[in-house]
Amino acid sequence: MRTLYLDCFAGASGDMLLGALLDLGLDFAFLKAELAKLGVPGYELSLTRVDRSGISAAKFDVHLQREAHHHHDHDHGHHDHDHDHDHGHHHHEHDHGHHHHDHGHHDHDHDHGHHHHEHEHHHHEHEHEHHHRGLTEIKRLISAASLSDSVKARAQAIFQRIGEAEAKIHGMPIEAVHFHEVGAIDSIVDIVGACIGLEALGIGRIISSPLHVGSGTFKCAHGIYPVPGPATTELLKGVPLYAKDIQGELVTPTGAAIIATLAERFAPMPLMRVEKIGYGAGTRTYPNFPNVLRAVLGQLAEDADATPGTVTVIEAQIDDLNPQVFGHLMEQALAAGALDLFYTPVQMKKNRPGVLLTLLCKPEDRVPMCDMLFRETTTLGVRYRQEEREILQRDFTTAETPYGPIRLKIARRQNGEVMNVSPEFEDCHAAAAQHGVSLREVQLAALTAASRQ
Repeated sequence: MRTLYLDCFAGASGDMLLGALLDLGLDFAFLKAELAKLGVPGYELSLTRVDRSGISAAKFDVHLQREAHHHHDHDHGHHDHDHDHDHGHHHHEHDHGHHHHDHGHHDHDHDHGHHHHEHEHHHHEHEHEHHHRGLTEIKRLISAASLSDSVKARAQAIFQRIGEAEAKIHGMPIEAVHFHEVGAIDSIVDIVGACIGLEALGIGRIISSPLHVGSGTFKCAHGIYPVPGPATTELLKGVPLYAKDIQGELVTPTGAAIIATLAERFAPMPLMRVEKIGYGAGTRTYPNFPNVLRAVLGQLAEDADATPGTVTVIEAQIDDLNPQVFGHLMEQALAAGALDLFYTPVQMKKNRPGVLLTLLCKPEDRVPMCDMLFRETTTLGVRYRQEEREILQRDFTTAETPYGPIRLKIARRQNGEVMNVSPEFEDCHAAAAQHGVSLREVQLAALTAASRQ
């Protein structure tokens, strides 16, 4: 399973995460096209390269067009601290820092105390367009978009978590929560964009380091608050945190919500075969401290070792089952940990055409797999046996092609000799559709690029 390890030594925000995913090879044009499916007007995206204490990183920004700037005023319930106008306040919630309006000047140091990681948000007095989006409205917007189900489900879960945190802080029912900040366009872009990027890069698991939250205080409409602010603290319940001598708010509510919702666990970097490393920049620069989120993409050693040499083979012949059930069963079995499941047409007694079902699983999974076959099919009995396997070691590399980055699976003998190199079908299929070329052309380009590398 492709694993993403997030090294949050400088905290995390929505735009830092997107910068890191873009640096890992997420196609910027693809991200823009997918986000356009939300139908939210009034913003533009930019991607630049910046230097943060000697590290070259991708800087992702959402620039709101003037009429779309929301003045986040201070109603209740809405994201916590509504920074008043610029100076000195930690725009905290800027929710993820209201990126945009960084009007292009990403790097400046903004000394004015408001670190925010993210993109500054300059509010102009005349822009009072009080447009607060409620949680229900945001969820409806995501549901209606023609995005994939897994992107929608992840984005909904993140917004739900933010809604629950806000409701608790302000002592109100979740339906009454309106997001000044998080509802602002840039947070929707950051959260939905992160979910799009994770799916496009084929990431099946996220592990995060403990989070460096920063220290000090920031000023907002409600007063002077300690770092991390109330929303961030509530969102990070149960997550390991630490503070060092860096002044400023390093983890924003959007960053906290995305990582707390999607990370499977929080730990030092696990043993993994690293495929690629991406750096996403925060807005603020610090002397001698790289304000970047490091994202490490690869395969965990435990996944490679999880391919057992001894497997249990379970079989059953079936001649009286609706064929639709076989598709459903394959999904269920693979999701439950089956190593493989295949169907062979057979001629059964009474001269009926039937199916020989063959399921491979780890020896310790035999009982739940047999239970599943009895529950989901009409079979009255199953056979099982142990078999030995010899398996090639598999790992992945990424080739840069004219059609974008394509992953290739490399199969080796135990002595390291390469036996086979094959481009990942899903990557080639998506690139062929996006560029209007044949699948074979993309596969050939990937193999050619890999042999050059």
